[in-house]
Amino acid sequence: MELVTYRHDDAPTREELVSLYGSVGWTVYTRTPERLEAAIGASLRVVTARVGDELVGLARIVGDGLTIAYLQDILVRPSHHRRGIGRELFSRAFEPYDEVRQKVLMTDCGQATRSFYEAMGFTETHDLGELSEQARVFVHFS
Repeated sequence: MELVTYRHDDAPTREELVSLYGSVGWTVYTRTPERLEAAIGASLRVVTARVGDELVGLARIVGDGLTIAYLQDILVRPSHHRRGIGRELFSRAFEPYDEVRQKVLMTDCGQATRSFYEAMGFTETHDLGELSEQARVFVHFS
């Protein structure tokens, strides 16, 4: 198995970002590479995964780091799925925010996706029982 190197002080190039995001079909991001690069730079925390020089995964947190940490992106190149890279990126991305009360993410509706986030200790808001009446999630896409 290939050695994966994780870093939180890595600055992927625009070309690397476009390649990685494109590999998972996130073309909304790749349409404006300069915005993608700026968004990565403005993130609270970015953790990368590399095999040799190849960027194979990335997770990024946005928020204030005190009251909320939002997992904006977590992606792993499909050729490197099922190797624990996503789990490791997730853990390392949230590592400095143990004391943050709200750790949030939004994702697609796939069962595999749901299973992954539940395995990482997250609960879908409508599954919070009585608490689900106290928490709502709203979103507006443009």
